[in-house]
Amino acid sequence: MATIKDVAERAGVAPSTVSYVLSGSRKISDDTRRAVQAAIDELGYHPRASARTLRSARTRVLALAVPRVPGEYRAIDGRFAVDVTDAARGHDHDVLLITDEDGVGGLRRVARSGLADAAVLMAVEERDPRMEVLQELRFPAALLGHDGHAALPWTDLDWEAAVALALREAVAAGHRRIVFLSSAEHEIAARRGYALRGLDGARRAARETGAEVRVVSSHRDPDVLGRRLREALTARPAPTALVVQHLILLPHLLDAVTAAGRRVSEDLSVVLVGSLPDELGIRHLPRIDLPVAEMSAAVARLAVEAVELGCGTPESASPAPPCHPIQPHMAGPAIAPPARD
Repeated sequence: MATIKDVAERAGVAPSTVSYVLSGSRKISDDTRRAVQAAIDELGYHPRASARTLRSARTRVLALAVPRVPGEYRAIDGRFAVDVTDAARGHDHDVLLITDEDGVGGLRRVARSGLADAAVLMAVEERDPRMEVLQELRFPAALLGHDGHAALPWTDLDWEAAVALALREAVAAGHRRIVFLSSAEHEIAARRGYALRGLDGARRAARETGAEVRVVSSHRDPDVLGRRLREALTARPAPTALVVQHLILLPHLLDAVTAAGRRVSEDLSVVLVGSLPDELGIRHLPRIDLPVAEMSAAVARLAVEAVELGCGTPESASPAPPCHPIQPHMAGPAIAPPARD
């Protein structure tokens, strides 16, 4: 029976190169890969024989890449970290957290060192630099969100549909002047998928309904956010509804509404898009919850499947990789009609 050494000799490469071709653990030239595959075919060496050994050497660890700015806290990151960990345990996997700001260095270290079998990427951007690392190292991955090119398995709330639904429901309740508080400026500048698709949803709903929708970008500074909201809410004629996608500073946002002399629900309907399920203090507001548990279960499954199938990188993914888009649903009370002038 042919061995890996026989394949290496026939292909004119080192046995380690054959191993790299089989495992996908290093970038190998197309010519070398073709030579190794030809030798495998000629000698009748079945890659699955080595795959059993490779599987036994797996770490059964998924790397969760959560880019973080030092000193900043986002409750949504913690919620996903817990739920992805729970979902991974259902597949007999543990989770390793990568938190460097751009995610590139940490992802490269984990992939090269063999600390994990695959990665789960959060805060996905268009032309995300982490994709180049995955392609270079042929490292399996799945995305929480997607970059618009669908090169890797992904799951996400349909943010465009979610924002459009919230605005359409507000219009159906009688609101014609609406403020849409989008994701923060730095998220839009980074071209993160959820931020861009939320803006697309607002524009689409405005075209479809003919309502006056004023877009205001959120800001990571509560004072800046407060000033922007007060300006938008005190404009004349006054808006009667506020649809909010950026929820990180929600307490500051509600304070800004009060400072503008508006009462939530009584004379300003506030609709949330992407709220955390079971978050305290929002159950009285109409909203579209972020399906954290469903997204976490889906992305863990997609990452494990990418390892099992030996795929998941942009270089090896099929033209239509697996995906799990989630349609939005309204929750909470119905949107109240605008108060009479």
